[in-house]
Amino acid sequence: MDKKKGLLNASVSIAFKIVILIADILVRRFLIAYIGNAINGLNSLYISILNFLSVAELGVGTAITFCMYKPIVEGDNNKVSALYGLFTKLYFAIGGIILVIGCALMPALPFFAKDYSVTSVNLYLTFALMLVSVVLSYGFSSKTSLINAYKNNYITTTINSLGQILQLGLQMIVLIFTRSFVWFLACRIFSVVLQWVATEIIARKRHGAIITNKQKIDGGTKKEVVKNVKAMFMHKIGGTLVNTADSIIISAFIGIVILGKYSNYTTVVVAMSGVLMLCFTPLTSVIGHMFVEEGKESARKYCRFFHTLNFVLGMIFFLGYYAVIDNLVTILFGKNLELSRAIAMVITVDYFIQFMRQTVLLFRDATGTFYHDRWKPLIEGLINIGLSILFVCVFPEDYRVVGVIVATIITNIFICHIVEPYVLYRHAFEASAKKYYLRNYLYIILFVGAMFATHFCMQHFESQWIELLVNGCISLAFSIPICIVVSLLNKDFRHYFRRLLEKLKRKKAVAVPLGEEAGADDAPAEAEPTPDEQEEPNREK
Repeated sequence: MDKKKGLLNASVSIAFKIVILIADILVRRFLIAYIGNAINGLNSLYISILNFLSVAELGVGTAITFCMYKPIVEGDNNKVSALYGLFTKLYFAIGGIILVIGCALMPALPFFAKDYSVTSVNLYLTFALMLVSVVLSYGFSSKTSLINAYKNNYITTTINSLGQILQLGLQMIVLIFTRSFVWFLACRIFSVVLQWVATEIIARKRHGAIITNKQKIDGGTKKEVVKNVKAMFMHKIGGTLVNTADSIIISAFIGIVILGKYSNYTTVVVAMSGVLMLCFTPLTSVIGHMFVEEGKESARKYCRFFHTLNFVLGMIFFLGYYAVIDNLVTILFGKNLELSRAIAMVITVDYFIQFMRQTVLLFRDATGTFYHDRWKPLIEGLINIGLSILFVCVFPEDYRVVGVIVATIITNIFICHIVEPYVLYRHAFEASAKKYYLRNYLYIILFVGAMFATHFCMQHFESQWIELLVNGCISLAFSIPICIVVSLLNKDFRHYFRRLLEKLKRKKAVAVPLGEEAGADDAPAEAEPTPDEQEEPNREK
């Protein structure tokens, strides 16, 4: 596996994500302070609706990158050019579809935004501005996918991140001087245009020959692309129904004011999840190339390692999130915006369970096995919406938000966490997923148990900062020992940790000052064993 390229992609993504996280929180604070929490809820509703509309993207991005792996590895530039040309046409068509559907939805906006009358904005104008910013992003999506397919995710991440940082900076300035939601949304359009220009320039400079080499796609490749696009379309529908339906249902049945408070909690957890996911998603192209070059056995070993890493990161960060989120919301966004502990608890469990899917999703996208469970997301999404509407109607008034989130937890546990690993292990690794299931559900049980233990040990102080610090330390007191034990019991973790120590020792030996060890500097460094050479004998079969 190309570890250097994977590490570069992940490092750049994480660094920018942290900066964007801080800037996004500042913008949300300014939005609430200068325009109000109701506008904050309305902005969250627009984002959810447009995420729902992005189902028209059909999962083309993932299908593009996967289809390009093999011809890139084989050096077949004509095929890469043919794929690029096809995807460029698809993306422009998709942008047009989103524009048309978005305009058709405008008359229904008052239905989705219950109690929107508390705001003084034009629903149709503000939604149109948000819609335009999304449609424009599809103008350069094919070039973004082309760059990513060559394992240069750090380039597109840099362009996108700098554009977002500029957008957030402009939005803060606009809020201070104009207090206008219209100009606030116009900043998004300006940012997307600049990203388009930058992507166009870099893509043509690095891959100009691919872009200008007009080739027609052959029948076999086109059939494969259509197959993968159809599969990712189903996944996109299911993911959209699950991830955006909660906010839309809360807004339509409970109101945008409550949605505003709820979005403050999810803003923090989504940003945190986004940073953590960048330990995985930038590696998709790297693992895709590795799967083509090294085969399923090597991929399965890495998958076991990443699954435990997935749990360790989730345990530490999501348990910490539950312990300090009320204090964070007050400190970051203002007073009187807290939700009940029951809501905070189900939000935490929901996002931890979703985060625990990242390893399987990473290897699914990298190995191209998304076709085999294409119906799962649609069933998942429809069940989630049905349960959410049912629970929001039957749960007591104070627990209606809890009911919406519980529906998402149920669909994740009983559909996603069963079907996705089965498909990956059967079709990509050609092995049984039984050990994965046992390990995965044990991880979830450990987390829920640690969360309840943390809940009953949490302390309350007059100072928000002291309470945040104390409760954060309590969460670490529970999470770190569990993570250490789990890591020590895992063969893959012990294996890769030992390899890391050996590598550090070799680097230290090479760094010995000249003359300190006679002849040491002239001796060639011992070649690092390959993963297969270092693999422990009789590993987990």
